[in-house]
Amino acid sequence: MISAKRLKERIEKLSTISEAKEGFSGVTRRALTKEDKEAQLLVKSWMEEAGMHVRLDSAGNLIGRKEGLNIADKPIVIGSHIDSVENGGKFDGTIGVIGGIEVVQHMVEQGVKATRPLEVIAFCEEEGSRFQSGGLFGSQAMVGRISARDLDVQDRNGITRREALDRFGLNPNTVITDDVIRDHGDIALYLEMHIEQGPILESSGVPIGIVSHITGVTVFNIIIEGESNHAGTTPMNMRRDALAGACELKLALEKITNEYGTPAVSNVGRMEVFPGGVNIIPGKVTMSIDIRDVSKDRCEGILEKLKSFANEMSAKRGLAIQFIEKTRVQQAKCSEEVIAIAKSEAKNMNIKYLDMISGAGHDAQLIVNICDIGMIFVRSRGGSHNPDEVASIDDISLGTNLLYRVVLHYMR
Repeated sequence: MISAKRLKERIEKLSTISEAKEGFSGVTRRALTKEDKEAQLLVKSWMEEAGMHVRLDSAGNLIGRKEGLNIADKPIVIGSHIDSVENGGKFDGTIGVIGGIEVVQHMVEQGVKATRPLEVIAFCEEEGSRFQSGGLFGSQAMVGRISARDLDVQDRNGITRREALDRFGLNPNTVITDDVIRDHGDIALYLEMHIEQGPILESSGVPIGIVSHITGVTVFNIIIEGESNHAGTTPMNMRRDALAGACELKLALEKITNEYGTPAVSNVGRMEVFPGGVNIIPGKVTMSIDIRDVSKDRCEGILEKLKSFANEMSAKRGLAIQFIEKTRVQQAKCSEEVIAIAKSEAKNMNIKYLDMISGAGHDAQLIVNICDIGMIFVRSRGGSHNPDEVASIDDISLGTNLLYRVVLHYMR
């Protein structure tokens, strides 16, 4: 059996590597920091213990590889990430990497001869919490979607990603070379295990989800400009209040998304008000919008309806509004074959599962451009992106066992 004890020990040990932040009880491990370096060295040691050769590519992706009997065959890749959001939990991403290592190590310990190579990848900066650029940096680099502009984004201290890669001991000039990029056909199959990040499995009393689709993500910043003025002397009907306009936009986005219905979701996660005085009418607001759905057309429809509403509202209130695109990540469909195999193996294991759609983004969403993908969810209480996320070691072990069985199917 998969070693639940080893899985638990490794999850706990990795969680101790975190930036020290006053008032934070969770894990803060942002990409390309000294904490990320320490975590990578620890994960590298586990990969080597499992019999893998380990390298770090120029995009900061940590890659462990175990050769198979047929070295010319393309590898099966298991991946996820070990970076975190600020004050996050210890299971998001990490169980996919640690579970992948466990699959390889268990195979070695059982004397199973892999017919093809196996790789485990800890992708760099999946979360995007350091450079605030949408995340999925390492997987975007692997499929050739990184530009010079992506290397020049800055963190809150003014350090560019290019500088951070250099300080990490990497050559940022080779991120867009064959050292990182893989073409269609270079990978036989990509598999990812992840905590669910939502309440569905927990509320249903089911430990495992088998994913069919990953929703696309559209992120824009919106700048609303009006006119700052004295809050006590400017009549209500003569104000050009940028915050009032922003609030109308937020409510309109909610209404439009509800009209489209499940699985469409949207969010305004950040709003900054300028100049920010208690007695000053807000003259400028910047806000973020996040729109997700399994259909590209539906995402576009929500965005276009919001823009139409913004035009009408801005004319009525005397505001200027800009929509600035930040991120567009395509929708992804998991392999029907992988889904069928995972379901068959789950039934053989006598474990309950749900068919699921992932509303969160994952590295699989990019890797689908070069190979088939499959995803397994593990039940998590408390969602994710917070210190209270909890996945039981029993559920993680079930997910890892299912992952192992799917891998074995492709070793026949």
